[in-house]
Amino acid sequence: MTGYLVRPATAADVEAIVGYEIDIAVVSFADEAITDPALHRKRVSGALGKPGEITLVAVAESAPDVPVGWAWVSARTNSLTGDRYGNFRSLATSAGPDRSRVGELLMAAVLTAAAQAGLTQLTGKVHAANLGMRTLYREFGFTATHLTMERRITLASGGTGA
Repeated sequence: MTGYLVRPATAADVEAIVGYEIDIAVVSFADEAITDPALHRKRVSGALGKPGEITLVAVAESAPDVPVGWAWVSARTNSLTGDRYGNFRSLATSAGPDRSRVGELLMAAVLTAAAQAGLTQLTGKVHAANLGMRTLYREFGFTATHLTMERRITLASGGTGA
């Protein structure tokens, strides 16, 4: 059985992370996904090592330089209560037989890092069709609190409005 470690993401991991970010965009936004590697590279590079950002990768013990998963949480402050909370930005894993296990390791590491950072809550959005992430959230005690409903409007000119 393969052993895995979770460690802070580094600049050497950026190219692998960009692939995960593009995968997340496609799962979340389908045809409207932003898949420009340069954009994702800039976003991820800006987050690494930045105060208030939790950026972790999972790696196999036998290949510690090859990320098999990625998680990103940004610390925020509730403007009404002053409570510090974490906003889930990303969590993705490589396809394979250990996908669920790697996701669980990343989620457990995120919860530990969030507690160490003094965050009182974690929030995250997940696409309705992303059953894997919805299951992972539930497995770790997350509950649904809001739903975002969308409907496209067909304009008289034949286009669509947002």
